[in-house]
Amino acid sequence: MDTAVRHDEHHANAPRDAPRDALPHDDAVGQALVARQLEEQIASRFPVGRRLRVLDVALRHGLQALALARAGHEVTGLESDPALADAVRRGLEEEPAGIRERMRVVPGDSRSTGAHFLPGSFDVVLCHGVLAPGDEAGPLLAGLGRVLAPGGLLSLLVPNTEAAAMRPGLAGDWAGALARLAPPGPAERALRREALTATLAGMSTPVHRWYGVRVFTGEDRPLPGGEGGERLLAAEERAGRTDPYRAVAALLHLCAVRD
Repeated sequence: MDTAVRHDEHHANAPRDAPRDALPHDDAVGQALVARQLEEQIASRFPVGRRLRVLDVALRHGLQALALARAGHEVTGLESDPALADAVRRGLEEEPAGIRERMRVVPGDSRSTGAHFLPGSFDVVLCHGVLAPGDEAGPLLAGLGRVLAPGGLLSLLVPNTEAAAMRPGLAGDWAGALARLAPPGPAERALRREALTATLAGMSTPVHRWYGVRVFTGEDRPLPGGEGGERLLAAEERAGRTDPYRAVAALLHLCAVRD
């Protein structure tokens, strides 16, 4: 791989990512939807057959990253949890040699990308499940924008804080729903789509498309096989790109492009 890498001593002491997953590895519905949305965005932005330089800044279980490596792209996964990084490496041993050569795992934290990579190193950056209420989005997004090449795609997946009461309400957890219907504080407002869109626009990486992920289903909903699963995904996929449904999805998937 020809991606330029910096070997600063700083990264050894960088804060580690919190053990959170906006898209758990066993959320088959969410994983499938995000994969389809990514495929759509990549196909619309880059020439067919181009081998892209991809960075996943919170690799976790590596499902999206591995799918992109299998599609022929060069993928770097940044992971702060040694156990998860080792698990991904072990899984790669079962892949064909060509895929193993196109994917590597780098120890590190998503908030210190500048300590690892030079500006403009990547065509696609995945940031899935990193930001949560209470986080300061600006510095993280600025770092991701810095390593994104002009015309590059940033895929940002965050919890939908504006619809936080939907899931407990649908589950009959009325106390939980009422608690989440309280006026949002600064921590919740910072992750709203409008706030993130403004932040990204201010760093010359405007949002070109956004989707809702899991409008109808919970993260523990299995994905049926066959025609039933395809119907479920078709309904979720259409709702995830249609107003007003996408606004109440569990997750928001923002796709921004570097000027």
